Amino acid sequence: MPQDRPLIVIAAGGTGGHMFPAQALSEALIARGWRVKLSTDARGARYATEFPAGVEVEQIASATFARGGAGAKALVPFRLAGGVVSALLALRRDRPRVVVGFGGYPAFPAMAAATILKLPRMFHEQNGVLGRVNRAFATRVDAVACGTWPTDLPEGVEAVHTGNPVRASVLEREAAPYIPPGDHPMSLVVIGGSQGARVLSDVVPDAVGLLPETLRGNLRVAHQARGEDGARVELRYRELGVNAEVAPFFDDIPRRFSEAQLIVSRSGASSVADISVIGRPSILVPFAAATGDHQRANARGLEEAGGALVIPESELSPQRLADGMGAILADPKAAQRMVRNALGAGIPDATERLLNMVETLAWKDMPNSEGQNE
Repeated sequence: MPQDRPLIVIAAGGTGGHMFPAQALSEALIARGWRVKLSTDARGARYATEFPAGVEVEQIASATFARGGAGAKALVPFRLAGGVVSALLALRRDRPRVVVGFGGYPAFPAMAAATILKLPRMFHEQNGVLGRVNRAFATRVDAVACGTWPTDLPEGVEAVHTGNPVRASVLEREAAPYIPPGDHPMSLVVIGGSQGARVLSDVVPDAVGLLPETLRGNLRVAHQARGEDGARVELRYRELGVNAEVAPFFDDIPRRFSEAQLIVSRSGASSVADISVIGRPSILVPFAAATGDHQRANARGLEEAGGALVIPESELSPQRLADGMGAILADPKAAQRMVRNALGAGIPDATERLLNMVETLAWKDMPNSEGQNE
């Protein structure tokens, strides 16, 4: 893309929860004619393979105190400082209109550099509780967008509720027709996310085993499990006579969600957004160790709307989960009601809302908005 086009830098990384909404915004920006750079680290770059071809990925060194031993943690400030210097040079060399952060420690260098250079900057928080990086910049940015509402914000910080942007592949399945459960093949999708999936691998197969044969015999399961858990999960389904596909990652989640009669999932912000926009009954198990219990906050809106059953991890057992799955799969009307409620809680235009905030900030100081993209 020509270098004379205006640039926006997106700073994100860490997990898919940060990268998926960043990808959604990138898709919208590219379609609007912007140049887009993604500032992330090597780990974040692995999530960037589905970003639009026009996005330039700029890897900047970063680090976190949340991993490694004492020696590694002692080096964190130096790695972060080096990352900030690299980001400063990059932003001076190719000055963006706006820097948009999505959280995750790989976003820190670009956000810090933008603050030092006093560039227009904002961030989007996916969860109901600010992550560490976004909290650090909450009082140092020009605007804050929130995916989950209400979001726990520092005193004096105002935000706009945009919802969580979903990828184009999810929007293609928005409100996809739902086949209610019945005496026919039914799809159960089990998604644990990049953290804390083990408890679902421990509990879900046994819960499936407790279902009445009339339900269990019709089930086809797609279960995302960590690599080290995959073999035992697959074996357990085989022992139960259940047709199951077990893998550490599915690259076609939107299709699988749209074909599912029921989803069992952690309540990461992106998962909740995808479930709501596509519109499917779900049982959510918030990750108990999530910072600030933010997954519980993420699940609240969908639960209160009647679109999801939420089971706290401390209360999760095969019997409790089997009771929940059975209540949904044995009651087509209840399942269809959950679909309607989930769709009612979704915000399919979240990307457009966020795009409007970004472009407003980008052109705020331009006389008569000269040069705005058509």
